[in-house]
Amino acid sequence: MGEPPRFPPLQKAQILQLACLEPVAKGLHITHWSSAELARQAVAEGFVSAISDRTVRRILEEVELQPHRTRFWKTAQPNAEFLERAVKIIWCYTYADHLARKGYWVVGTDELPNFQVLERVPIRRAIPGSIEQREFEYQRHGTVTVLVFLVVHTGQMEAVCLESKDAVHYTQALRHFRRRHRHLKGVYLIHDGDSIHTGGVTPAYLWEFRDWWRPRLTPAHASWLNLTESLLEAFELRYLKRSSWHSREEFISHIDVSWPEYNRLYAHPFEWTWSIPKMKQWFAKHSQ
Repeated sequence: MGEPPRFPPLQKAQILQLACLEPVAKGLHITHWSSAELARQAVAEGFVSAISDRTVRRILEEVELQPHRTRFWKTAQPNAEFLERAVKIIWCYTYADHLARKGYWVVGTDELPNFQVLERVPIRRAIPGSIEQREFEYQRHGTVTVLVFLVVHTGQMEAVCLESKDAVHYTQALRHFRRRHRHLKGVYLIHDGDSIHTGGVTPAYLWEFRDWWRPRLTPAHASWLNLTESLLEAFELRYLKRSSWHSREEFISHIDVSWPEYNRLYAHPFEWTWSIPKMKQWFAKHSQ
């Protein structure tokens, strides 16, 4: 086999520029580019006389451009309240190790709400020459809300399944966490502005034990400031994404044995690179 055709920098730049445009700019009504469509359009535009979709993929990969993929995000609202909340949270992350040595933990919470307990039978595991196959049809066994605690300075987690996603069950979980860790002087609690964190009986409970719980709310539309979201992604990928359960009880038992295993095999502190000065620079740029 011969070497793949080489294209000069100008032609590569033209293809990359095309990939950054929405297809409607070229009179097309497709929602996004595939490598095959980019190859066809590059020929139609006269950038090249011929090019394969494989070559287009290689050109895109060189600059890590993926026009076929998308990711959801929420636009933050950079106001005074945003900055105040963000600075408090980043301070906790910055000094998590120091605080732990003084007897205070930085702990984040987040929920995997209303997770559907699905049973898929059979699941044909991978064998040489054949990828894993999962039955398309499934049987529902209800939903479960999983509440996760992240101990920031260690990366260790705790998980509990709530009977219902509401303030009553959230505060019950907080009470149990406090009892399990009564040796601590206190906890800096990072959670988002969900109604179960800010409404119902939660504010009264946190105020009652204000010398122990020190809540920090993430800014609106900026829950990414809570590292527990990263933990949930890592946990869900390893323990929830490709499985089947015969009942809610089986799922809950799976959660009970999974999070200690996660701690043993995978837990580590998540790297946090945003400092307070960096956040203030970002704020100054985006609040104008």
